[in-house]
Amino acid sequence: MTYIIAEPCVDVLDRACVEECPVDCIYEGGRMLYIQPDECVDCGACEPVCPVEAIFYEDDVPDEWEPYVSANVDFFDDLGSPGGAAKVGKTDYDPPFVKNLPPMGEEG
Repeated sequence: MTYIIAEPCVDVLDRACVEECPVDCIYEGGRMLYIQPDECVDCGACEPVCPVEAIFYEDDVPDEWEPYVSANVDFFDDLGSPGGAAKVGKTDYDPPFVKNLPPMGEEG
């Protein structure tokens, strides 16, 4: 089990969670952030600092955001477990599910 980042993060990319993560397991894609499940130590430090409440424990992801569990896994299909997001930096990649979403997170 791990933590999952869901729809409220799409096109927001606040990064407060990245700064709070003690193991550097939150990677930046083109439209959202993703948690590397093999590197995550399930400490939960990221969850309370997310300003848009996009981070959930895997078993607690709301049903309407269940596809983000697969999207989080898909993000790491090619990337694997590089051992730290800082050395990878921002990528322009998002899984097709996320890439094809309409624009979100815009100020109204």
